[in-house]
Amino acid sequence: MEGPARPPRIPLLAAIGPGLLVAATGVGAGDLATASIAGSKLGPAVLWAVVVGALLKLALTEGLTRWQLATGETLLAGTVRRLGRPVALVFLVYLLIWTVFVGRALVSACGVTAHALAPIFADAQTGKVFFGVAHSLAGIGLVLAGGYRLFERLMSAAIGLMFVTVVVTAIVLRPDFGALARGLLVPSIPDLAGDGLVWTVALLGGVGGTVTLLCYGYWIREEGRQGPEALALCRLDLASGYAMTAIFGVAMVIIGSTVRVEGGGATLLVQLGDRLGGSLGAGGRWLFLAGAWGAVASSLLGVWQSIPYLFADLWRLLTRPGTGAGERVRTEGLPYRGYLVALGLLSIGGLFSSFVRIQKVYAVVGALFIPMLALALLFLNGRRSWVGRAHRNGPLATAALVAAVALFALFGYLQLR
Repeated sequence: MEGPARPPRIPLLAAIGPGLLVAATGVGAGDLATASIAGSKLGPAVLWAVVVGALLKLALTEGLTRWQLATGETLLAGTVRRLGRPVALVFLVYLLIWTVFVGRALVSACGVTAHALAPIFADAQTGKVFFGVAHSLAGIGLVLAGGYRLFERLMSAAIGLMFVTVVVTAIVLRPDFGALARGLLVPSIPDLAGDGLVWTVALLGGVGGTVTLLCYGYWIREEGRQGPEALALCRLDLASGYAMTAIFGVAMVIIGSTVRVEGGGATLLVQLGDRLGGSLGAGGRWLFLAGAWGAVASSLLGVWQSIPYLFADLWRLLTRPGTGAGERVRTEGLPYRGYLVALGLLSIGGLFSSFVRIQKVYAVVGALFIPMLALALLFLNGRRSWVGRAHRNGPLATAALVAAVALFALFGYLQLR
């Protein structure tokens, strides 16, 4: 007599794929630089902040996933449908501003790190422009030609490169493992009278993405995950992705606390690679820069592929408000492809100008997005009539969302100040 049919086996990559995409897209040059500067200024005592920040972003992404699986519509669609059309217009303006700033920062970061790895031009500015343009155009071409499946494979390879190189570099530096354990297990903020609080809060909020958190909902649709029964798999997937994000952040704090540098963004990563070359030799420099390039290149590709989902979804909500709440966003449609091409081409302009002030504005805007997302989840997932009793916010989820509102609002205030 035959037993009950076994459920189909899900390959590991398919099971944790969207979580890896969250990790690879959310960790860019700014995230790695923030972690290394915090490590340089405060040492391993603030490692706990990396873990807490990853847990808070895990709670946010789990909340939007819970909403989507319970209702069948994305969080963006749910917010617009329940709070009104003005929400869509405000978010559209926000998205356009965010796109311009982050796109230009990513193209510049790819140009700087690629030139450091392959200095085929005598002039660094020329190398930055050449490689930045090449990365942006390649990102457009790969997304248009390969679709989601090629994107997923490329990002998995990039995150593997990031993980191995950055973590191996941190281990080779032979940190004080006793100090690392204390920094992870005993929360403390060194230099509290100085800028210790600023850098600790920046570390809590600065590693793991902002607007790109929303894109997880579109990626799980590409994987065919629908209905409440997919929630357990999504939680495993997200736990894997944010564990990897936390490991990246911890490794960069270790590197920063061992090799001290000054600066910001991709330039700081290149300087850090040069300092590591003095400690670990040319191989150590190349190893670290390869990981840094993997971080910024995967972040660019992730943004190029994911952010057009948001624009296409907004376009549908504004032009056809009564249809398509549960539909997959058509990546072959004009709204998605047009926004992708515009994003890639307009971002190239950042290679020819200085964007120090613009990047600061982007940092503030990005930081303020997180508390707004947390407030939306407190409101939407707090209604049993909308998500059902089983998917309503429990005490732990509510506490995490309230903490995210307070923490990231503080982060935005400190950035603004």
